Amino acid sequence: MDTKPRLSTPGTARTAADQAVKETLEDYTLRFAPRSYRRWTPMVVATTALGGIAYMADFSIGAGIGLTHGTGNALVAIAVAAVVIFVTGVPLAYYGARYNLDLDLITRGSGFGYYGSVLTSVIFASFTFIFFALEGSIMAQGLELGLHLPVWIGYLVSTFMVIPLVVYGMKALSRLQVWTTPVWLVLMVAPLVYLIAEDPGSVDRFLAYAGTDGDGVNTASVLLGAGVCLSLIAQIGEQIDYLRFMPPRTGANRRTWWTAVLMAGPGWVVLGALKQVIGVFLAVYILAKVGPAAATEPIQQFRGAFDAMMPSWLVVPLAVVLVVISQIKINVTNAYSGSLAWTNSFTRVTGHYPGRMVFVLVNLGFALALMEADMFSFLNDILGFYSNCAIAWVVTVATDIGVNKYLLALSPRQPEFRRGMLYAVNPVGVVSFVAASGLSIAAYFHAFGDTLQPYSPVAAAVIAFVLTPLMAIVTKGRYYLRRADDGIAEPLLDSDGNPSAVTLDCHVCLKPYERPDLTACRTHDAVVCSLCLSTDKIGDHVLPAQPPAA
Repeated sequence: MDTKPRLSTPGTARTAADQAVKETLEDYTLRFAPRSYRRWTPMVVATTALGGIAYMADFSIGAGIGLTHGTGNALVAIAVAAVVIFVTGVPLAYYGARYNLDLDLITRGSGFGYYGSVLTSVIFASFTFIFFALEGSIMAQGLELGLHLPVWIGYLVSTFMVIPLVVYGMKALSRLQVWTTPVWLVLMVAPLVYLIAEDPGSVDRFLAYAGTDGDGVNTASVLLGAGVCLSLIAQIGEQIDYLRFMPPRTGANRRTWWTAVLMAGPGWVVLGALKQVIGVFLAVYILAKVGPAAATEPIQQFRGAFDAMMPSWLVVPLAVVLVVISQIKINVTNAYSGSLAWTNSFTRVTGHYPGRMVFVLVNLGFALALMEADMFSFLNDILGFYSNCAIAWVVTVATDIGVNKYLLALSPRQPEFRRGMLYAVNPVGVVSFVAASGLSIAAYFHAFGDTLQPYSPVAAAVIAFVLTPLMAIVTKGRYYLRRADDGIAEPLLDSDGNPSAVTLDCHVCLKPYERPDLTACRTHDAVVCSLCLSTDKIGDHVLPAQPPAA
């Protein structure tokens, strides 16, 4: 076998490949995140990840559910959704932090296959621009109130101001999130504490509010509300975009490591649920003053809260500061995570890496279009529909990890994401996801009658949970791995079960990478990195399929 390194893309193509390598090494776009880059402590990673959930959408979501269905239904709906999100988030967060992969790379080896997970990448990318648009709309409302900017200009400001912040990936984001989180927490919590202390009757009015439906606590209202809340289930993907930079788990840091993973992974929903409850409380508190339409706007909610506790000249500036800080904190994450998802899908399908910034702009373009279409006015409809797809995806992957890997042992326990090691499509995840999302969306649009319509999120979760292990049993797990051997003698994991830190040089791009990012090359006695495999249009370096062991 020829042992000389060979460049498969000469001339200008070589320059483009070098640029792709350089950019992906800034924040390990599309790649395993190596130990040499993961210099942060578990708690710094956790703080950064939690800083990304400082969004104001929770206040709007909670307010919308509460004003429609009443406080009792809203509280139960929020609790139900939080439990589902926490339970499904645990295995995903663990895998992201333990093996240093983002959710798309985890999805590939957890039932979907190398190309099959493109479906879910698009779902996740949609999540990021939907919520970017929502947060941008909230910021535009704040700028209109505080600076009298027309809303359409506020949309542009909220969109373009995040571009300089999202260019540099994890290093810049970690500084932004750590430094702004204390200010955000004080501005959010202080008015709530003051209102409850000064006006205890506000709690009674909040608990007694019956909503426009006025039917009391009932299953249909709870499930409709929970469906809206469950649209946030895909937030675990953004949390994992940070958690993949966790340091190795060792005996010395085991407790801190687990605390950080649970707190910043599935634990995000605890704070999210609290914000939704606060949103209901503030909406009921200001309802008589501003009316039901404005009561769902966070800028109006906090304006009303601040107005009760401080001089009038300070109310609007502080409310605007809170909204702007919140919007920046979450939308740099939305833009960053969305660009990763789009880039990942495009690179796999085309074999070409166009640069992450191209898809930052694509994501922002989609978000701006939604804002200009006034998505805020039909927010619950968008989220109720979207939640069916998000639930089907997350439950499928979580079930594959928890059941197929650990209980049935039909899915390889060690995650795999590299081209050549996986089948193009694995029917276990793809069939389960398509069936769960398709049937639940049909139910959402009344295809099975009005009675079953509120149960669409339950249908998405149950179908995904049942079909995922059933498909693994039917296929006997044969479509997970195209090969069991990646052709490299060096162990993939170290003695603690962490991804190995041993480095080898990719003979295509001539850069060093840690062991989990590499496979042997098909045509050379050498190794090749995961990005060079993804951009290999002719399959020159991709290992052939390996017959199953007898």
